[in-house]
Amino acid sequence: MRDVILYVVLVLNLLSLFSMVAGVLMHSGRGGGLSDMMGGSGTTALGSSAAERNLNRITTVFALIWIFTVIALGFLLDRG
Repeated sequence: MRDVILYVVLVLNLLSLFSMVAGVLMHSGRGGGLSDMMGGSGTTALGSSAAERNLNRITTVFALIWIFTVIALGFLLDRG
């Protein structure tokens, strides 16, 4: 049973890792990011600030999931 939990946490860790990386890459920086490339001119579109705000929240959630799964993997691997 413990091995199943270990593999589930490991899969969650990897999924949150790649999702967090994708979220960070989609943020627009000073010179624009991937979000500007995909959305055209994001600064002139209506609701682009809401999209950035949602992207910030989603990336933060994935970062928290990643942190908690790293801690869980530390506990699961330490006792084995």
